[in-house]
This record gives sequence, structure tokens and C-alpha cells, in this order.
Amino acid sequence: MAPEDPPTRTGYADIAAHYRRRIAAGELKPGDTLPPVNEAAELHGVARNTAVRAYGLLKAEGLVTTHAGAGTVVSSRVGIAPPTGAARVDRLKAGGSNYAPNETSTHHEAMVRSCAEPSICRDLGIEPHDEVVIRRRVFRRDGKPVVLGISVIHIRALRHVPALLQQGRLERLWHEVYEEQTGHAVHRSPERHTARFASDDELAALEVPVPSGVDVAVPVLIVRTVWHDERGPIEVWEDIHAPGEWHESSAT
Repeated sequence: MAPEDPPTRTGYADIAAHYRRRIAAGELKPGDTLPPVNEAAELHGVARNTAVRAYGLLKAEGLVTTHAGAGTVVSSRVGIAPPTGAARVDRLKAGGSNYAPNETSTHHEAMVRSCAEPSICRDLGIEPHDEVVIRRRVFRRDGKPVVLGISVIHIRALRHVPALLQQGRLERLWHEVYEEQTGHAVHRSPERHTARFASDDELAALEVPVPSGVDVAVPVLIVRTVWHDERGPIEVWEDIHAPGEWHESSAT
């Protein structure tokens, strides 16, 4: 008879991960209060010192602060880095908002264009200069542009979701409409990160001032996510972060 695995113990890192996930999902928002340490220890079945260490880790990460008489609260700086496209879609599928605190979006555009970017053609499984649907929007925090989000969508999706060419914000996540119309589930690959110099068009969208008539190399962070259904790649989403903006990877 094979020996049984020892019971799993809950450690301070597990408790910190629990609250970190809730904060990342927007279940706990800036200003919300975490359970008192003694209550958290009882809830997770650990010693008080373990809960204290968990809260200390969250505080060191800048996710929570401690105030006399108020307990441990979610930091007002949580969400200061804009969510990625993948995180926005996950939030919408979970019934939440795709916006971080104090965030809005403007300049929603939709168009059909030929795709000349080799890496996007490769990720989308198309030939160079094939037509694609492009949707663009600028995400703003407190009115300031922080991310240019660009969705490059396989032209086959347009037959099932004509609203992809609707100007302005879509009323529903188009993945959900596509899944209803086709019966094919849409899944995403892991995010990928790189850096490159921004184009003039991207700098203009992000309202980055550059001298007139002068070529200026401005590096930007790029986060790319690819979505697939059973027929192959269907969308490439790129987040182009404004210079000086941080991106926070999700962690557990």
C-alpha cells in the first residue's frame, strides 16, 4: 500500500497569494480593509505569527498599508500600473470591469487593413499583406494616456461578429459573441514582453511630445497576447506602454 502524501500546510506565502489574487481580480479595491490578523489566522488555520508574516509581505510589496485604528487596507497605489489586454479580457469574462481605478479609454477605432508586420502575421497565421480587422483604443489614467491597445483580429472572425467594425466601444466582449456563433472556445497563450522604438503614430496616440522634423528614438514596452480557437490563431493584442509607465506581472 503506497504511503499517503503528508497533509499540505498553509504558509505565510499561501496567505499572501490569496489576498494578492483577490486584489489583482478587483475583489479587494483600494481602501478596502483586510481581516484583522487574528481573524485571518483563524480563517486560514495558521498561527498568528504566520498571518503577521503574510501581511508583512503584502505591505513590503506595496499592496497594503497599515493605519492606526483602521487596520490593514489595500493601498491607494494598487492598480497604478494598467492591466494588460489579457487581464482585461479575464476580468470581463469573470463579470468584472476591464478598467483599473481612475482609468478610462478614448479614441476607439475599427478598420480593415492589410497586415505588414512580419511577427504579427506569423502569430496570426496569415500571409504578409493579408487583410485583418484592427481595433485600437487609448487607455488613460486620470486623463493621461498610459497604454495604446491594438487588437489585430483574423478576418474570418468578421463573418461571425460584424460588430468588430463598429466604431467606439463594443457593448460586449467580442470573444463571447464569437463563441456563441461558432461553438468554438477562445483561449489565450501566455503574455510575451519585449521592447522596441515607438512609431510616430504610436507616439502621437500616447501624446508623447517630440521635436518637429527630428527623428527621435523613444523606447516603449510591448506586451503581446495571442488568442486561439480550434481553427488556429484568431487575435493578437498588443499593449504599447507609454514611456515611463510600469507594467506589473501577475504573481501568486
